[in-house]
Amino acid sequence: MSQPVSTPPERWLKLLSLDGRLCHRLNQISQREGPGRFFAAVSRLGDGSFWYLLLLFLPLVQGRYGLLVSMHLALTGVCSLLVYRWVKQSTSRLRPFHEMPGLIRREPPLDEYSFPSGHTLHAVAFTLVLASHLPLLGWLVLPFTVLVAISRPVLGLHYPSDVLAGAVIGAVIAILTITGARWLLL
Repeated sequence: MSQPVSTPPERWLKLLSLDGRLCHRLNQISQREGPGRFFAAVSRLGDGSFWYLLLLFLPLVQGRYGLLVSMHLALTGVCSLLVYRWVKQSTSRLRPFHEMPGLIRREPPLDEYSFPSGHTLHAVAFTLVLASHLPLLGWLVLPFTVLVAISRPVLGLHYPSDVLAGAVIGAVIAILTITGARWLLL
């Protein structure tokens, strides 16, 4: 006796369709040379170099307090990396350029799978931790974080839902490390 094949609920299929259409529309931005180069550069900075420079810069400008903030950011980065890798391997969602004909991939991916966006996860986590210590600097970094998030579907590397999930996971990790840091300092 064969088991009935389970199909996703219609709402889920509609969300996936919307995700694909939005991804395709955002990816069209990268087909123009100027915006394509701009978002590729933003994405490359979001690979880590921007955040590494910030980690080195803070102690030079803020002294001991900057060193503590950099240590908090580094701890947040390690936690984010562990969660990101676990979720990515658990879900194994293919990248949109593998599944959607006509999508242009402007940059090579750092790894195989799409869900969640690690760039967005890390950028949101770092921005929130930074804002908890140095609010003005957090506000200054926020536009970069938003651009990193937008760059991922524009470049054909992520679906918008990957970016949203990365932002939510990054925010949760930031809240947990901020709460943990405050608890340790009490």
